[in-house]
Amino acid sequence: MFGSPGRRAVEERLQGLRHELGVDFCVVNGENAADGVGLTAKLAAKLLAAGADVITTGNHVWRQRDLIPLLESSDRVLRPANLGGPDAPGRGLTFAPTADGTPVAVINLQGHLFLDVAVHPFLLVDELVEEARRTTPVVVVDFHAEATSEKVALARLLDGRVTAVLGTHTHIQTNDARVQPGGTAAITDAGMSGPHDSVIGVQADLAIRRMRTGMPVRFHPASGDVRLEGVIVDCEPDGRATGCEAVRVPVP
Repeated sequence: MFGSPGRRAVEERLQGLRHELGVDFCVVNGENAADGVGLTAKLAAKLLAAGADVITTGNHVWRQRDLIPLLESSDRVLRPANLGGPDAPGRGLTFAPTADGTPVAVINLQGHLFLDVAVHPFLLVDELVEEARRTTPVVVVDFHAEATSEKVALARLLDGRVTAVLGTHTHIQTNDARVQPGGTAAITDAGMSGPHDSVIGVQADLAIRRMRTGMPVRFHPASGDVRLEGVIVDCEPDGRATGCEAVRVPVP
């Protein structure tokens, strides 16, 4: 989600949408919740209260320092598992129950192409998936990555081994929601909950100014055409996905 417009959309609509669509478990990527950059502990608490079962993050996770104690103490707020070394705060894998008590594993990873990570995600993911599957066959991967090729490659690598590989980070919902032959749901980018009359959430004139001049410009979230975007994945008790559908809900 992006900035206060995205937060309001989630806070106002998520509970109702969960009921309306019969959603048993919800993962929210909170990477850009704090004025477009990172996530604070206070905002994380609001997102959890609004209906998120687990919150994932991405490359801006260290930008809001007050989040670090929460990353150390909470099992419902993740940071990319490969973003920091073994001494970095937080975790990249957690387990949380659905409404009927079924455990769901959530893995948060960050891409290597065009982003800085401590460990290449493809070198770490097998270990994480094996650990997750020792507890539950229902495994969801949030892959916070820049390159389409890397997102598609990870989804192919994990086909048949996890329930879903859902791309985040690029803010533009892609038209490739699918269930792969091995039973893993995938989408290159789940989209952005926030203002779409913008440049990926930012006021367009500010983004354009920086692109035209190359000079630093302080970005601010836009406000128009707010939508809540995401993906609904249906799966069997054995973790095999049976459906994957992109969702886009206008928010007045």
